[in-house]
Amino acid sequence: MVKYAIRKLAFTILVLLGAATLAFILLHSIPGDTAEALAGPQATAEDVENLRRAMGLDAPILEQYFVYIKNLLHGDLGISYTKNMPVFDIVAAAWPGTLRLAVCSMIIAVALGVPVGIFAAVRRGSIGDTIAMIVSFIGVSMPSFWLALLLIIEFSVRHEWLPFYGCTGPSSYILPSMTLGLGVAANIARLTRTSMLEILGQDYIRTAKGKGVPRQRVIWLHALRNAAVPVVTIIGLQFGVLLGGQVVTETVFSWPGIGRMIVDAINGRDLQVVQGGILILALTFAVINLITDLIYAVLDPRIRY
Repeated sequence: MVKYAIRKLAFTILVLLGAATLAFILLHSIPGDTAEALAGPQATAEDVENLRRAMGLDAPILEQYFVYIKNLLHGDLGISYTKNMPVFDIVAAAWPGTLRLAVCSMIIAVALGVPVGIFAAVRRGSIGDTIAMIVSFIGVSMPSFWLALLLIIEFSVRHEWLPFYGCTGPSSYILPSMTLGLGVAANIARLTRTSMLEILGQDYIRTAKGKGVPRQRVIWLHALRNAAVPVVTIIGLQFGVLLGGQVVTETVFSWPGIGRMIVDAINGRDLQVVQGGILILALTFAVINLITDLIYAVLDPRIRY
């Protein structure tokens, strides 16, 4: 188990290095002059050059990259071009909002997806199974921004029951959490059904039923426990997706999180903040995947690759 964890940790470090490198390359490939954009239309050529030198953008790209990686190893994400404050502080202020929204969304997803998947598997071929899978297919196919607009129109504009702008209290979490959670719930329901159907067809399940073990005990103790391995995996992956895929939802709901922070930084060409936001999201995603892999190994001791 220790060797398995070490291998996974080493792989996680390589993934983070790759994410940092890719973010650096992509952001420095964006057309346009960052210094000129930040200096403004009234700046002279000398002002632009001085700003470029002050930000270190006049150095060769390879030198900029090594300085960037060296600073990362020291925990320094750089200084924001537009706010003139440490990027770490900006990201640290936005990250809790994204995390709280992701947790609320995942609670909704698991609370809906797992029971629906179990119900559909136990009643395979029934009307309930068909309806559950049709609804799940719609949930998977529906774009998050479209669902967000529908929820806003119904619950905020038409009935004025829930707020849809910013984070003003507990009720502010409901609409964005539903927007993110319902699509994930559909994925979890489909996978839970598939996994449960595979387990319910095993010999030891039929043996347990033949020995008179209560039906609920067979489903919840024997079947679900063995079907949980792929379900836990998809929950971990989807949680990472929730953390990194909230850009559209946070923008629609004006949510104070990393997704909206990155959008604002891109519009202001604040590359340091964009890089910092992407790196923190990659770090969070990698850590969640690491934890998921370790839980995976605990649930199924045969996994030691």
